Amino acid sequence: MEELISKQIADKLMGAEGEARGIALKSHAEFILKELGPEGLKRLEDTMTEIGCPIRYKELESMKFYPMGMEIITLLAIKKAFGFDDKKFEEIGTFGSKISLILRIFMKYFISIKLVANQAPNIWRKYYTVGDLKATQVDADKKQVILKLENFKLHPLHCIHLKGYFASVVKMVIKGNVVCQETKCPFSGDEYHEFLIKW
Repeated sequence: MEELISKQIADKLMGAEGEARGIALKSHAEFILKELGPEGLKRLEDTMTEIGCPIRYKELESMKFYPMGMEIITLLAIKKAFGFDDKKFEEIGTFGSKISLILRIFMKYFISIKLVANQAPNIWRKYYTVGDLKATQVDADKKQVILKLENFKLHPLHCIHLKGYFASVVKMVIKGNVVCQETKCPFSGDEYHEFLIKW
């Protein structure tokens, strides 16, 4: 069986194009702290050290940009340390949306799903220096939104994380049950990611 994460894999991932805000990395660590306490956070940081990427998550600056690879390495280290399933990684995405200061600032002014969808490219760019996110369909009658994410191919685990994140953002507006499905993915041979969000 292929190793999930190692120093060699981490070194390769560190070469990923672009950068991510520290808040993304910190939110993953804060999820572990909430779920598993200080011992869980220590285990995550020990795993990061083992794979050659020592990091102290509390020392990261939320608004500073860090190498894009650090985000997926963190998610893979979480998978290695705790064996979380896909549902748990969606929960990590959901949690990240709820504690994001950037998102809270945006959401304060957007009271309709159409306004949020129109701002999707701007919200995305506040987090990442790569990738182009836009809403290709906003249908209040069908109760669905379709998001298209181009020029972004990090890791399948990040796709799962994004499902939780996107569903949570929509839920903040519609205040009901929301389901997000990835209908296209570069890791399945498609040219871009597509997420169908229904409520």
